[in-house]
Amino acid sequence: MIRRSIDHGMRWYLAQRYKRIHHYMYAPLAVQKSWLHNLITSAKQTEWGSQYDFTQIKTRKDFAKSMPIQDYESLKPYIDRMMLGEKDVLWHGETRWFSKSSGTTSSKSKYIPVTAQNLRTCHIKGTWDTMSMIYHQLPHATQFRYKTLLMGGCVNPVEGNSRAQTGDVSAIMIKHMPFVARPFFTPDFETALMSDFEKKLDVKAKLLSKEKDMVMIGGVPTWLIVLFKKILELTGKHNMLEVWPKLQVYTHGGVSFEPYKSQFKEFLPSEEIKYFEIYNASEGYFGMQHHPKDEDMVLLMDSGVYYEFLPQSEWYKDEKETILLEEIELGKNYALVISTNAGLWRYTTGDTICFTSKFPFKFKVTGRVNQFVNAFGEEVIVENTDKALAKTCETMRVKVADYTVAPKYFEGNEKGGHEWLIEFKTPPDNLNNFALLLDQNLQKLNSDYEAKRFKDLALLNLKLTSLPPGTFSKWFKANGRYTTQAKVPRLANHRRYVDDILQILQSQ
Repeated sequence: MIRRSIDHGMRWYLAQRYKRIHHYMYAPLAVQKSWLHNLITSAKQTEWGSQYDFTQIKTRKDFAKSMPIQDYESLKPYIDRMMLGEKDVLWHGETRWFSKSSGTTSSKSKYIPVTAQNLRTCHIKGTWDTMSMIYHQLPHATQFRYKTLLMGGCVNPVEGNSRAQTGDVSAIMIKHMPFVARPFFTPDFETALMSDFEKKLDVKAKLLSKEKDMVMIGGVPTWLIVLFKKILELTGKHNMLEVWPKLQVYTHGGVSFEPYKSQFKEFLPSEEIKYFEIYNASEGYFGMQHHPKDEDMVLLMDSGVYYEFLPQSEWYKDEKETILLEEIELGKNYALVISTNAGLWRYTTGDTICFTSKFPFKFKVTGRVNQFVNAFGEEVIVENTDKALAKTCETMRVKVADYTVAPKYFEGNEKGGHEWLIEFKTPPDNLNNFALLLDQNLQKLNSDYEAKRFKDLALLNLKLTSLPPGTFSKWFKANGRYTTQAKVPRLANHRRYVDDILQILQSQ
């Protein structure tokens, strides 16, 4: 009875929040202009604000001209000083939290500042906005009557500064979860924040196999699949709805959900389960799915982030020029450029997005600037390979755990092509037929690839290697990246990842 009353009260509260969401969905330009003014004003007295003379910035065009586009390496010297406790560097005051992101381009970690303002107005606010959207779209939502799954990492003190902590963004959010929300999450925080990831999965599986009130789950699909398998082994059940009969919603993000859809339909065999994509990166909470039947996400305009967009023609120039929100064109790929109240200024996240709607501005994540294969002018991006693989799996009734793709360069008189490494959950009966159909589906999605493949004139049919189960996990462990943040790099325009994984395969 008490939980029912709490849920009714939260439904009213989230309905009030949704009014603000509706406002920035249809009046985003004024909201964005206001946030830029807020960011510049707040950082005028910082070292960065002084260096780039924030007192002279009056317009959005002034801001775009005031400093070059930044990446992690250009901000790293400032961030390093912030981690050691120095104040007023990129943002005012002292920053005590840093989100650790291994990324997908190297095993080297990145540390993204998470200021108190950024945590409150971006990450936590984005979570509340997502809950508001879920309650708005699902009349029978009961997230504040039952339990939601916590899939977090761990936190550790910064070396050389015990006042500062570092961990993946999920762990930082758990540490700062509002008290009003804590009773509705499981497992307990001690378990959720365990540092030994393998042990944590085992402990979670045991605890969650006995949980009957699970109503919502969230996390990267790859790791949830591992957890599901462990729980089903412990319970002897056929699917997760036999374990969690009250389950309503799965929020996912981090990687494309396309290759995992068929597997989740087996784990959650009900049309009543709703899937919501979110875009909560280490750098900020940027998007949430608008409706269960509309897979595009709404860009979060009122969360301490000012957005610019880098057209594809600018990605590899020394002096890059961005465009503003009102200048974007639907259907084109842009690299996301952000300025935030964490002290990231005109910062490229590395993600690429494509807008599908204006007013509201809705988008889908298409990949990463550095994740593509264009060794032969084919310009293949992650969106192409995800969709081609999903279509092939659906046709041949095959399930995939993970994959990566790299170019196979010309050798002697041989032509080049693409090399795919796929870890199958259920492998195809005929690997060659699967590879042929995958190649055909990729041609249908990418005209440049199709042109290069025409009669094998420039490129040969893709080469496909089936990896034994657990190969990618072994690769993560070998590189010290076995965490909830670990993501297999889908595409690379080099062979470092593929050759490294093939070497592990040979050693087995």
